[in-house]
Order: sequence, then C-alpha cells, then structure tokens
Amino acid sequence: MTSSYRQPGVVLTDRRFTVPLDHARPDGESIELYAREAVAAGKAGQDLPWLLYLQGGPGFGANRFVGRQAWLDRALKDYRVLLLDQRGTGSSTPATRQTLPLRGGPAEQADYLTHFRADSIVRDCEAVRPLVTGGAPWTVLGQSFGGFCTVSYLSLAPEGLDTAVVTGGLPSLDAHADDVYRAAYPRIERKVAAHYARYPQDVERARRIADHLLTHDVVLPGGHRLTVEAFQSLGLMLGASDGSHRLHFLLEEAFVRTPGGPELSDAFQEQVRGLLSYAAHPLYALVHESIYGQDARPTAWAAERVRAEFPQFDAAKAIAGDAPVLFTGETVHPWMFETDPALRPLRETAELLAARTDWQPLYDPARLAANEVPVAAAVYHDDMYVDTAHSLRTARAVRGLRTWVTDEYEHDGLRAGAPRVLDRLLALARDEA
Repeated sequence: MTSSYRQPGVVLTDRRFTVPLDHARPDGESIELYAREAVAAGKAGQDLPWLLYLQGGPGFGANRFVGRQAWLDRALKDYRVLLLDQRGTGSSTPATRQTLPLRGGPAEQADYLTHFRADSIVRDCEAVRPLVTGGAPWTVLGQSFGGFCTVSYLSLAPEGLDTAVVTGGLPSLDAHADDVYRAAYPRIERKVAAHYARYPQDVERARRIADHLLTHDVVLPGGHRLTVEAFQSLGLMLGASDGSHRLHFLLEEAFVRTPGGPELSDAFQEQVRGLLSYAAHPLYALVHESIYGQDARPTAWAAERVRAEFPQFDAAKAIAGDAPVLFTGETVHPWMFETDPALRPLRETAELLAARTDWQPLYDPARLAANEVPVAAAVYHDDMYVDTAHSLRTARAVRGLRTWVTDEYEHDGLRAGAPRVLDRLLALARDEA
C-alpha cells in the first residue's frame, strides 16, 4: 500500500517492501524496508528513469528533504528518485536498544546484526528494483558509506545498474580495520591542526575544557557522561565543510561564572549532548567497524587499539605538558557503550560483533576489473572520513571508473556543493565532461 502527497515542487510517495532478513534463506524471517519516492511535480505522470540514493553511515536513514532541497533538485530534472532507508535505519525495521531485545539476548542480537552490512543492503536493492522499475536497471548515487554499498553493488549485481555515482565513498577493497585507522589518525591530526591555525584561541579553550573534564564528573542532560575522550570525539565535526566553524562557536561559550566558580554552561552541555548521542542512530556505533571486516581477523575495537599507537591524542598527557588537545574523528570506541545511555544496553552485543571472525568479502576485485557500468566518483582531497590514497587505489581497480579529485569540498560535498557536484559526476559517468 502506498500513499502520495505534495511538497513544493515535488510529489512524494511512501513505499514499503518486505525482504528476507537473510537473502541466503529467502523463505526464512523477513523484515520491512521503507523508501520515499520523489518526482518533480510537473513530471509525476511521465515514464522517467530511476535514481536510487544510498545514504552515508552506516546506520542513518535517507535524507528527509523538504521540497527540492540540495542535490535532489538536480536529480529531479532527469529522474524519479527513491530515497531508501537502509535496513535497520529510519523506518526500515529499526535496530535500537528498544527493538533489539525482541531478538533475544546479546548473542542473538549480534547474529541478527551480521545481516546489516553492504552485501545485504545490495541484495535488498535488487529485491526491490523489479517492484520499482519493472526490472529496468537504475542509476545509484552513493554518499560515503552509500558509496561503499555502491562498490559492493558493482561487485555483486552490476546487472542492476545503469550508472553508478559515488561521492566521498570509495572504500579500500582489502584493508583491515587496523589499516583504515592507521591511515585515519594522521588525517585527523591534520584537520585539528588546520582548525587551530584558523582559530588559535581554541587551543586554550579546548585545554581548559579537557582539564575540567579530567577533574570533574560531568553528566549531561539525559544521563550521557561527558568524559574527556567523549569531548575529543567532537572532532567528528571537522570533516564537514562548516565543521571547524561550528566547533569554534561551540567552544567559545563552554563556561559560565556561577556562585561556585566556573562551570560548563547549560547551553554548551545541551549542544554537546545532541552531538554525542547515538540515540537516533545506534546502528552506526554497533556495526561501524564491521564494514571493514572481510577476513578471519576480528575488528576487535580497531580504532581504540590503533589510537594507542598515536600518544599525541592522549589528552591527559597534553594537559600535563603544553601540547594542544587533539580531537578525534570518525572512530567508535568501547567506552561509548558506557557513556551513552542509548548504547549501554548494547555493550555486550557490540563486544560480540567486535570478536567475530566469520565476515565475508564485500567486494569482488575480478568483477570490478571487468566492470562495464559507467561509474564516476568524487574523491575529496584529504577527506577526514575516507582515506584518499585508499580511494584512488580502488578507483584504479575498477575498470572505466572516472574520478573527480577536488579540494573544493570536504566529505559533505554532495550537500555543500549541490547541485554542482551531482551534475559534474553525472556528466563524467556519461563521458560528457
């Protein structure tokens, strides 16, 4: 059953599909997928090609646009668009601390979540495609983790693709999670250095906040414990086009004077709570490192282990000396399942996922080397979230893939540069640029 409604310049239709939890067992348990169809208001009755959008993450539902915002405006000129909530996200059988206990205990939950990686997402797309397009191949636009899924799509079911477009999401085909984070921490350090060069006053502000957190037990509204490591993880913002500026504005109002002395302001704490909470996307924390699992080695909290190889990220040591406090970036750590109320009930489940050794390959190098699907990818120079060298090595491994390497945008270029970014990549894929 579908329902349609209008927003400015666009007709939207809610669509729901039933797919197997495990595509290897099509007659077994099923889950529900939700997707929002969008078509330009003046073209609602036309027979248009389809574009499938795969959101970044993992663990985030598709964009909730109002009207023809951002890149959607450009896409609607040529396509009917399907904004898919990938399994476990948004309205697609969500996986959260509230719903996962329906599976049973931590072991059952961990087994369930092994079916929420890119390979399952691709098979979902192929199950849905005939119902949406009548069997015709579609164009796929993959942002960040959505790009990882797109490369899996090219590996597993290229016959379903007319064109593939990737923005900030060409993964390494063979790197273990350890390799990913060994490449990541130096990039993060460069982003922090650039932030402090732009806002030198933030060096002392960050040191003051870190020192306060090392000597005080701070619990944010809602029960989130603000440790110094949690504060450092706000560096996730530095990978976005406006992230450095937003971090600066956050730091400048951290403290207020009170009768008992300086305290972290309510305004600061409330903003930080919203930035740190995984309540809206717990799947990100649960399966984040598993997107790099492809062999018999466990991911085993790779970001936490590899961080120990970079002692400059130790805030206590920085405060004890005169070094700046370094923020961290897109990394998930076991302590998050202690500090965040939305993750605490899932700690044992996360531990079991981190210990798994039966991850299957997500990419097929031989098939990618023989690729015949037109494909173009934006690779952002010194992208904080996805290693540029890894991306370019993958680009060379995919036959016919055309890249646009740019330092004009950060990882969120599809948002910040829309519609120019999508227009450029579609032209590249079509060999029109």
